[in-house]
Amino acid sequence: MAWNEPGGSRDNDPWGNRGGNRGNKQSPPDLDEMIRKMQQKLGGLFGGKGGGRSEGPKGPGTAPAKIIGVIAGIAVVVWVATGIYIVDEGTRGVVTRFGQYVDTTLPGPHWHIPVPIEAVQVVNVEQIRTVEIGYRSGGGGGGAQAGSISNEALMLTKDENIINVKFAVQYKVKDARDYLFNTRDPDAALRQATESAVRDAVGKNNMDFVLKEGRSEIGARAIEMIQKTLDRYGAGLQVSSLNMQDAQPPEEVQSAFLDAVKSREDEQRLINEAEAYANDVIPKARGGAARQIEEANGYKAQVVAQAKGEASRFDQVLTEYQKAPKVMRDRLYIEAMESVLSKSSKVMVDVKGGNNLLYLPLDRITQRQGQAGSSATGSPAIEPQILDGSSVIPSDVSRARDSLRAREQR
Repeated sequence: MAWNEPGGSRDNDPWGNRGGNRGNKQSPPDLDEMIRKMQQKLGGLFGGKGGGRSEGPKGPGTAPAKIIGVIAGIAVVVWVATGIYIVDEGTRGVVTRFGQYVDTTLPGPHWHIPVPIEAVQVVNVEQIRTVEIGYRSGGGGGGAQAGSISNEALMLTKDENIINVKFAVQYKVKDARDYLFNTRDPDAALRQATESAVRDAVGKNNMDFVLKEGRSEIGARAIEMIQKTLDRYGAGLQVSSLNMQDAQPPEEVQSAFLDAVKSREDEQRLINEAEAYANDVIPKARGGAARQIEEANGYKAQVVAQAKGEASRFDQVLTEYQKAPKVMRDRLYIEAMESVLSKSSKVMVDVKGGNNLLYLPLDRITQRQGQAGSSATGSPAIEPQILDGSSVIPSDVSRARDSLRAREQR
């Protein structure tokens, strides 16, 4: 039965008996009394008087209104102060109002309407960022060997060979507004554009070109293609460099590829050795040929000059012979005999009334005369002396003949 029905018990009143008969039941707290006590405490806290009594013209609701006003003022000051922000050097502040772009602020202190009206996003435009394709270094300093990702690294070349290419791209933010609003994920767009550009550059060249001398050319071409793609997307990014960390054939064929590389290196080494030998022998052969040609030309000039000299001498002798034939015949005979006998080792002695006791030290005479001739002309020769046009007698032979004649006269 409900507590308020006729005939029911009043003891079932949920708030107890508010009359004088409370008994052991506790009455619920009075709400008005609680509010009054709280006002008294707050009034005492801010300089008012407690006890629930008011003085002068002040009404019971004046103190709470003042408190609310002070709190509201403090809240407004704090809210306005939250709009102050500082943009560091190398960064840009992008201000949005209800999510729409408003302005880009430069480094320094600034103020904007606090949230939820305006918001500021700070973007670092000087930081060099890196995206890795084909591997992940993981921040452990392992470089391209730290972790390989096959689905990114494997690429097909123009000659239908598969190679494993790992490279890193360095970039930075060019425009903070474009970076935040034009694309949903600019970094992911850069990764996809980079992978596509490198695959295009590798696919247009042969494997040997990619693995050897074509790395710089492929990198430059890929940077150009990546930047064009990012500008077309309006991603607000600027690519600074592309470094090819590694370019190798797949692991399954690396041993065979290394053998082929060693064979090519041996071939090139042998070619270089052959070229070095040729560069050493050919100049020597050319020098020897030029020397022989010069010697032949010198010999030719010598023979021609000697022949011309002999012909000129013959003409001169002929002229003198025509002037004095007898004198020239004697002179020519003497010169001919001198020329013939000077090359002979025999000594002719003509001594009148001589005997067999004539002693001539021919070995010493020829040796002395040979030394004198060799020191003078460079070739050994005996210089005979012409006596009376009929005998060739050296000086020692003359002295021996004089001594022999003296003994005969005794």
